[in-house]
Amino acid sequence: MASIPTPPAEPQDNPDGYVGLAADRAERLARERGWSTVRSLPPGAIITMEYRAGRLNFEVDAGRVIRAWKG
Repeated sequence: MASIPTPPAEPQDNPDGYVGLAADRAERLARERGWSTVRSLPPGAIITMEYRAGRLNFEVDAGRVIRAWKG
């Protein structure tokens, strides 16, 4: 029987710390801190709700992060 894969570790990082930053700066910082995927979305975007370890999501309005969350 195959073993269950171990999900990748996530950075010990608080997503709230990205709120208010310029989107390009926030994305650079997130990648430097170890996030494997960074997704920027417009307000109200329709997205899938599956959880992806190592992914950080940004809701961006007028070039600034207004919300950030894992997965």
